[in-house]
Amino acid sequence: MATEKSLTEALKEKMKEPSVEVEEAPASKPDSENLTKGEEEKIEEASAKISKKEIDTEKKAISSKEETLIPLEDYIKCAVHLGTKVITPHMKKYVYKRRADGLAVINTIIIDKQLRDSIAFLNKYDPKSIYLCCKREAGWQAARKFESVTGIKVFTKKYSPGITTNLELEDFFEAELTMICDPWIDKNALYDTIKLKKPIMSLCDTNNYTQGITKIIPCNNKSAKSIGCILFILAREYNRSKGIDFNSKLEDFTGPLEN
Repeated sequence: MATEKSLTEALKEKMKEPSVEVEEAPASKPDSENLTKGEEEKIEEASAKISKKEIDTEKKAISSKEETLIPLEDYIKCAVHLGTKVITPHMKKYVYKRRADGLAVINTIIIDKQLRDSIAFLNKYDPKSIYLCCKREAGWQAARKFESVTGIKVFTKKYSPGITTNLELEDFFEAELTMICDPWIDKNALYDTIKLKKPIMSLCDTNNYTQGITKIIPCNNKSAKSIGCILFILAREYNRSKGIDFNSKLEDFTGPLEN
């Protein structure tokens, strides 16, 4: 019983510690963040139909002399720049235009810069102290690949609320950093981490609200290719920082890339 009491007290103390760039979660979120299945399918369809013309047009629009983590063409092929028709006040600063079909377009250079900042933050942590949640099915393949190459624990189909806050649960575990693929879909992990006042890294689309998130990676988090692209970059750079061999290709995370 002494050990259990010690663990309980330790957890309570953690929940009293000051947060690390983490805000309180709102009591509720607007319904606009939760897209319908049909809306998500349209985004996935648009993501799969990136033409050579669109790649060339986007490259010209966001031309930059700065070197990016992967070629700009690969970012665009993976549709990381495609947002939703909804743009929240939190994500407006990352958007630079709308397409003819109403979908927002995220600035790819900003995505790259935010990724660099997130990578530097991620690299501070040991793989055993991190976990990733990706409840959206489109990201399961990439998430599992991410787990296999980094050793970071991943939850796909289900994350049980309280798994990091309730000591009485059999599968309770402790973590120092939470990674999520969507603040809305993965809200159980988001809220648990906020309670613990621990940092949170999240892929955030234009329809997302970002309260409680420490490191934002603005991107299309609805498409398998886009999620795969982001997780590929994070995994590659994380392994490099830890001196771990990384032999995977972008397509191992995204699936075949065609245009």
